[in-house]
Amino acid sequence: MATPLCRRKFLRSATVLTSSLAFCAASWKRVYGANERLRIASIGTGGKGWSDLTATAASPHVQVVAICDIDESKEHLGRAAEQYPEAVQYTNWKKLLDRQGDFDAVIVSTPDHMHAPISLPAMQLGKHVQCQKPLTHTVHEARQMKLAAKKYNVVTQMGNQIQSHEAYRTAVKLVHDGVIGKVKEVHSWQSGAMGWILADDRPPGSQPIAPSIHWNDWLGVAAERPYLQKIYHPFNWRAWQDFSNGQLGDFGCHILDPVFGALALTAPTSIRAVAPPINREVWTKSSTVSYEFPSTQYTAGPVLKLTWYDGDGNLPSLKALGLSSETKLPSSGSVLLGEKGTLLVPHVAMPSLLPVEQFADFKIPVVASRDHYISWADACRGMDTTTSHFEYAGPLTETILLGTIAIRHPEKSLQWDSEQMKLSGSEGVSALLTKSYRKGWEPSWI
Repeated sequence: MATPLCRRKFLRSATVLTSSLAFCAASWKRVYGANERLRIASIGTGGKGWSDLTATAASPHVQVVAICDIDESKEHLGRAAEQYPEAVQYTNWKKLLDRQGDFDAVIVSTPDHMHAPISLPAMQLGKHVQCQKPLTHTVHEARQMKLAAKKYNVVTQMGNQIQSHEAYRTAVKLVHDGVIGKVKEVHSWQSGAMGWILADDRPPGSQPIAPSIHWNDWLGVAAERPYLQKIYHPFNWRAWQDFSNGQLGDFGCHILDPVFGALALTAPTSIRAVAPPINREVWTKSSTVSYEFPSTQYTAGPVLKLTWYDGDGNLPSLKALGLSSETKLPSSGSVLLGEKGTLLVPHVAMPSLLPVEQFADFKIPVVASRDHYISWADACRGMDTTTSHFEYAGPLTETILLGTIAIRHPEKSLQWDSEQMKLSGSEGVSALLTKSYRKGWEPSWI
């Protein structure tokens, strides 16, 4: 159990790290017996939070001891409470973290802007963390999450669960086996319409807040703004820069994940976006982002070029990919152009090798899926390892979010120094590596 001294220090400042707090967190680490279960707390229980929670709790070695959501309705906290009646219910995550010694691990499934502010103090308390993608809302936060996971020696996993699907695992192995040779260029896309953009700018006025919703807690670190039904909560927050990272942020950590894994990419050196003019509120409905990465053992030439496309119908041309006009591209996925062939990686479907006639006699060896959620729970118990730990997920997220910065500075060639965390190439661009936080909600940094 937490000592009164540690509890008082945490209450005094949930976001200020002290050596005493770190010492207390270390003292709470547990050694699991054969019949002992991992005690988890879930923050964000609606939408994706519901599937994250239930998929993790499917393990017989997991016990749900606390649930938290700013919405007490039957679609959110109410449903989780019905499913897990013995779990203590919260609407404020800070009060949940005050339990300290009563749980071992946390699932964070909130809008993007609250990922780091919740995950960082959880890790400082020595709690293992599973956090939804994209890992954070800013590049600086992503770097901090990586550093915190290492410092506090906790088990982490980002919620890009398709990484564990046989389709993506198979695609990675094909590249590692050299089936298409070294990769010269990559094109990745998500060409679906962004139905969650309901307005082109912030709507005026306000509406009464539903009794079930704790709006101030939902806003969290973001600046205050009036409540409007369906505009922000529970789903359409994805449209707004204060809460999300747009289409690239929403899908990049999925679609670019097998590319990163296959090519062992780290940090880009340059980023350039082509996108319509953008205001400070809503994300664009279409963009094309070009990255350049240093070469790796799996790439050809001194630089690897990767181009991302998003927006309704925004796909690379078949001619640019060197593919037959009869080739049908999926609505989302990647094409890796290799020295000996091309790998088409649809989003959540098995990869294929092109040209078809060249690989007609090649049987693709399928790599079995693994359970992204239960492997994290087992890793927390010392029985497995995670594959999207923050050491990996942090740099992937940084790359995605550098693209979202470029979208806000279109037609500018930005240069990125990852080691020094310096971004240049357009006036004011470096300010977007981080952001301002509402007074009283500021995270602590490592």
